[in-house]
Amino acid sequence: MSSSDLHPNGRLVNIGTHNLALYSHGLSPSSPNDPVVVFISGVASDALNWQAVVRQLSPSVRTYTYDRSGYRNSESSPLAPSAENIALELSLMLEKAPISNPLILVGHSWAGILIQEFIGMKGTAQIAGLVLVDANHETAPLVMNVNDPILWNEIAAGIDAYSAWGVRSEHKMTPEEWDAFEAAESTDKYKLIAHKEDVEQYSQSFETLRMKELSKRQPLLGNKPVYVIAGTRSRDWTGLYNAGVAKGNGSEEERRHVKEMIATVDEKNAGLMREFLKLSTKSELVFATKSGHFVQLFQPEIVIEGVKWVLNKRTVSA
Repeated sequence: MSSSDLHPNGRLVNIGTHNLALYSHGLSPSSPNDPVVVFISGVASDALNWQAVVRQLSPSVRTYTYDRSGYRNSESSPLAPSAENIALELSLMLEKAPISNPLILVGHSWAGILIQEFIGMKGTAQIAGLVLVDANHETAPLVMNVNDPILWNEIAAGIDAYSAWGVRSEHKMTPEEWDAFEAAESTDKYKLIAHKEDVEQYSQSFETLRMKELSKRQPLLGNKPVYVIAGTRSRDWTGLYNAGVAKGNGSEEERRHVKEMIATVDEKNAGLMREFLKLSTKSELVFATKSGHFVQLFQPEIVIEGVKWVLNKRTVSA
């Protein structure tokens, strides 16, 4: 693929071993001191899950989305898609692009791990602030099991997750954006890299990060603004439970197990989100009560408010 094959706002960035697809949105910054926004997707996700957010953000804000190695318009990497390697490739892309402005990093789900790996590798000098969208905290697997086998292998067996979660019916993308999103996830290329990330790398990435003990260096970002958004995890799991029960899935004991999980997951997740507040002396936590885990699909306006909050707090500090 060449840059001419991409959407007009996209280009290929050579990071030395292969090319990554980078997409620009909004006006170019007028000064090297103006912050820019970089969106980082969660596990098994490409740039397209940010479409509704990017479309509704003010065009005066310069934003970037990108496809990680192996997704959509990016080439495959010779490296395994570990959180450390993904953070390395992100840093190389920013360097080669080049993007040297202060960065507001907006990350969903696994990007909570990716961003902290990036910070551990590059430090915080270029970071202007963070927006964490129901992000994964390094201690999350010690608190709740989002890959619980009874939930997924028994209760949710044969269930289409996007339908059960309400994503298909309630997402805020345009029809064209949703078609592109679905088309990308239906390809063999997507399925290959999604499996490598989700099955081969995801679980171990939490312990790898914990061993670096970044949490002992709080506030890691000093007074740089951090906006934390908590999704309503029980919404997703209830959708899976109801769809599974309607299909006749699960024994009574298995159903009881999942109902107990649902009853406690939001409190557990809120506790994890509060841990992120320690990253900065200037932090805020909001709850996306009408969203499951994919807040950017259900309530993109909350993500946009987070970006505005960070920009405002940064301006006040300056």
